[in-house]
Parts: sequence; C-alpha cells; structure tokens
Amino acid sequence: MACAMTALCVLTGDLVASSDLAPDAVDAVLSTIDGATATMAQWSASDLQTRFARRGGDSWQIALTRPELGLRAALFILALLRRDHDLTETRIAIATGDGTLPDTGDLNAAHGAAFTASGRLLTGISGHGRMAHAQGGALHAATRLADHIASGWTQAQARAIAAALPPDAPSRAEIAKSFGITRQAINQALWSAGYPALDEAMRAIEDEGRK
Repeated sequence: MACAMTALCVLTGDLVASSDLAPDAVDAVLSTIDGATATMAQWSASDLQTRFARRGGDSWQIALTRPELGLRAALFILALLRRDHDLTETRIAIATGDGTLPDTGDLNAAHGAAFTASGRLLTGISGHGRMAHAQGGALHAATRLADHIASGWTQAQARAIAAALPPDAPSRAEIAKSFGITRQAINQALWSAGYPALDEAMRAIEDEGRK
C-alpha cells in the first residue's frame, strides 16, 4: 500500500565501469551509498525522510522528502565514495516532482513523476559528466558545475567535505578536533576542494526551494 502523493527528490545512479569491479567491491560501494542514505535521515536540521533501493547489479535509487536537498545529498554520496573507495565513481540523475513512497519502505514499488524523470535522465548521462538535474536551466547548470568541482577531490578533501556537508554539521574547529588535525588544515582542505562556493550555491538552491 502506498502513501499519498508527495513532493520528492529522487536520485538514480549506477556505478561507472562496474564490470572492472569484483562483486564484493560492488556490494561494498552500494553499501556505502545505503549508509549515506541512513545518515542523511539523521540530519536533524533538515527533517528529512529517506529511502534507498538497489536496482539490478550496480544501480541504486534514493528518495528524499526534502526536494531542495537533492544537490547536497548527491555531493554527500560523491564525497563518501571518494573518501572510502577512492577511484570508484557513480553517475547520479536528480529529479524533483510528485511521487509515492510505499508504507512497506520498498522503494522499488514506488512510482510517480520524480521516479520516471530521474530514471530517464540517467540513461542520457554520458562522457565525463557524472551528474545532471532533470529540471534543466540554472539548477542543471549548478549541478554540472558542482560535478566538475567534485571530480577533482582528493580523499583527504572528500573526508573534510563529507564532514561539512550535513545541514547540522559541527563547526570546523570540532571537525578538526575529531580528525586530530588543526582547524587551519580543515579550512585549507575545504577551500582547495571548492567547498565555499559549493556551500553558497547549495544554500541559495535550498532557500529558493523552501519558498
């Protein structure tokens, strides 16, 4: 039985060059994405519900009940993959719109415009690009630029980005303390990874989405 239609953001993805990975490596990467979904549900500042489903051998899908957080969620996934799996990459198609979430929690049984648009968009992502937004326009442009920035993250930068991305992230001083490094080192990692510009873009998108 499905819940009523509601506004959602749907992220649909698949692993890049997954045929080069052993089955247990694919499982580990998808487990990281599943874990990212669970972590996002605990973002206390966002009042966010999330669902994850594996789709086929190397594909996955996530639904979020806060559509404006789509880009932040996608970047969080990319940061965790770079941090934990280094060179393993995923494509991500982002779409917002109406959809239903089954009461059972089985995302593979969900349906709606957001799911359709996200799934269709994924088939059109090719070349060097990894992320796209079905809405097009400025939102797609911001997504593509964010993708370009994220593609250059080192593992150390990704670790800092992953810690800073949650809406209720601790201060940089607290992040530095948890890592056992200086605040200056965290600031340098975030700056060199392009995080200040990404943060400003995400906040602008999220402020607009809440109106």
